[in-house]
Amino acid sequence: MKHLSTLMLRLTYLLVIPALGGALIVTSSLYLYLSPKLPSVETLKTVKLQTPLRVYSQDMKLIGEFGEKRRTPISFDAIPPPFVNAVLSAEDDGFYSHIGVDFKGLARAALELVTTGHIQTGGSTITMQLARNFFLSREQSFIRKFNEILLALRIEDELEKDEILALYANKIYLGNRSYGVEAAAMTYYGKSISELSLAQLAMIAGLPKAPSRFNPIINPERALTRRNWILGRMYKLGHIDRTALEMARSQTITAKYHGSLKDYDAPYIAEIARQAAVDLLGAETYTSGFSVFTTIDTTLQSYADQALTNGLLSYDWRHGYRGPEAHFDNPTQWPAALSNTLPGQGLEPAIVTSVEGNSIILQTRDNPSIVLNTEGSLKGLRSYISENKRSAPIKDLSTVFSPGDLIRINKTASGEWQLTQTPDAQAALVSLNPDTGAIKAMSGGFNFYRSPFNRVTQAQRQPGSNFKPFIYSAALEKGMTPASMINDAPLTFNDENIETQWRPVNSGGKFYGPTRLRQALYLSRNLVSIRVLQSTGITYAINTASKFGFNPKQLPHDLSLALGSHAVTPLAIAGGYATFANGGYKIEPYVIERIADSDGENVFQAMNPIVCRDCTKKSDSEESIDEPGNPAEQSALPEETNPVRPSAKRILEPRVAYLIDSMLKDVVKRGTATKARAMKRNDIAGKTGTTNGPRDAWFSGYNPDLVTTTWLGFDDNRKIGRREFGGSAALPIWIDYMSKALAGQPQRYHPQPAGLVSVRIDPKTGLRVSPSEKNGIFELFREENLPAYGDTSNPDQVFETDNSLPEDIF
Repeated sequence: MKHLSTLMLRLTYLLVIPALGGALIVTSSLYLYLSPKLPSVETLKTVKLQTPLRVYSQDMKLIGEFGEKRRTPISFDAIPPPFVNAVLSAEDDGFYSHIGVDFKGLARAALELVTTGHIQTGGSTITMQLARNFFLSREQSFIRKFNEILLALRIEDELEKDEILALYANKIYLGNRSYGVEAAAMTYYGKSISELSLAQLAMIAGLPKAPSRFNPIINPERALTRRNWILGRMYKLGHIDRTALEMARSQTITAKYHGSLKDYDAPYIAEIARQAAVDLLGAETYTSGFSVFTTIDTTLQSYADQALTNGLLSYDWRHGYRGPEAHFDNPTQWPAALSNTLPGQGLEPAIVTSVEGNSIILQTRDNPSIVLNTEGSLKGLRSYISENKRSAPIKDLSTVFSPGDLIRINKTASGEWQLTQTPDAQAALVSLNPDTGAIKAMSGGFNFYRSPFNRVTQAQRQPGSNFKPFIYSAALEKGMTPASMINDAPLTFNDENIETQWRPVNSGGKFYGPTRLRQALYLSRNLVSIRVLQSTGITYAINTASKFGFNPKQLPHDLSLALGSHAVTPLAIAGGYATFANGGYKIEPYVIERIADSDGENVFQAMNPIVCRDCTKKSDSEESIDEPGNPAEQSALPEETNPVRPSAKRILEPRVAYLIDSMLKDVVKRGTATKARAMKRNDIAGKTGTTNGPRDAWFSGYNPDLVTTTWLGFDDNRKIGRREFGGSAALPIWIDYMSKALAGQPQRYHPQPAGLVSVRIDPKTGLRVSPSEKNGIFELFREENLPAYGDTSNPDQVFETDNSLPEDIF
């Protein structure tokens, strides 16, 4: 028996030792063959994880995010210890004791591979998973596993344990486009990982093994089982006590999908920022963790969005109810119809469930019964017939509503539901700082997700009378005064191109005879504007307009220029009005302040000119006012964190700027924008604009701190209605926004420049009168343009022009 035991022992040695030697030779050979081909783990020390592009407002609110992978890298210190314990309990409880490889687990995996041809248990440590995620594929093969082991050993040699865990926690995929634990916390719970409960942390710790199978949103039962198993492991390993275990296990699943968690949704701005980043950064834009910092103030942006929505809904209501968005006869379709119809701008989808006398009964996703009736919000309801016509007030609701109608409702300020509808018309609002050009708010349309077309920057529309101040500025520069008398009388021009005559008229078709220039502007007299352009000269006026930033090639070289017949964007108009607001300087509107990489280093910094009234390099009298302002300079990779920006060029002589500002204030005080007097401010000025049709309604206005342009119209250039004007359609949007934007702000005025004098004139002739003349009014003049004393009994002293076309028309 003893000899038999000795024989078996020798036989074992004879079999095992060669096998071990052979395995050692094979392993050594594989190491020598594969080791030189493995990537360097040194790269992990400086790795840049794929991170989306993020867009921020000036007040550091997230307003946009672009990229396939949602990831927010965090440091190890920011990872809650209970999460570390949870993930180690689930994935690698020996992490802090092994050298990167679990040899027992590998032995099990090797046995499975030999006996079944497949690896099921894996035996991977967190370090090995990290090696696979960064450097290798997920192919289940012996060579890949061997590479994984070698890389894990190298990683453990190069990095500290906490560094490995931090890389793992930021790299792993956890479902729903979420990479890393911080992104997963935001996706499933809408909170930072540091704010989650133990049960929630354990839920996320269960995801790395199978992000789809254990997803708490799509597989809640499996996810709950996995979570509770991890909690049990944590208890078994001593990370939590029984009280914590039972409390965490008793919690129900609270996970639900949270989309991109923006602090404020400003999609028109975010899209501009995205495109700017793509133009500058190319393929890296969506993966390298760049941040775009915009000039937007989210408080002002919220005012702008609400004002635009209110203005469009008011316009829409004035023109009548157009009918349901859709109709569903079968009541079983109603829940799906409501679920599939997205709310927007506070417009809640609702299904008409019944019509009963003077009431309609509605159902929404969250409310099974809402009643609207003709004694309340349906009082005076009319149907749309055309842009110029509505029906009589509807008495029989069954002629308009039917069960199954999909309609829209919204809440009033008092919390009551009322009928509304998604507007067909569109609008735009842009607001900027006139001293810097920084855009503070921009609403490019009613709903970006229905129409991403940005009407602030992309819509080319006729400005109508909104363009007149630029013509009047040229006239003042050339020697006219606010008291110059221009004859408001008919004009007829032959147009050889269309073999017909052009007979411009005023709004309303009336003519008023001799009119002072100031009065003509605030009353928006078309014939006076044409005569002003005749006298000033088209070439001179176009050169002046180009200083404001308008492309001279896109301006008509004929008298229709005086009536704003060309196409411009609302942003271009706002940029031009900024010169009136800042006292005569040319600025360049911009919305991208800077772009920074994942380390916070700027790769782009705006270098737009800014108004510097106190600069001593040049006094206003030394500056050239004939040359256009410099285009906005931009700088990539600036050398300074806060570079000094160039000074904006003066393009209007200070006294001319003061005069045109004074005249535009009268538009509000006594002209076409008197509704703005409701703001009870004396520092606001502006101009309405309405085009033929009417098809476009405009208002551009400002105070020294903020300039804002609003526009309303249809994308297909349909008429907006004969009773709609700049003062009725666009101005209310401007007032709604500016009254909030300027609330609590002191009134500000530019100081009167030297060389301006105020004298009494006869309002009927524009000529100077003695101080004792009781009918005289005060007017401002440049001292070299003082009018002569006149005979107040002669009202026919008029600044005359002939009706022929000037030579510079072509």
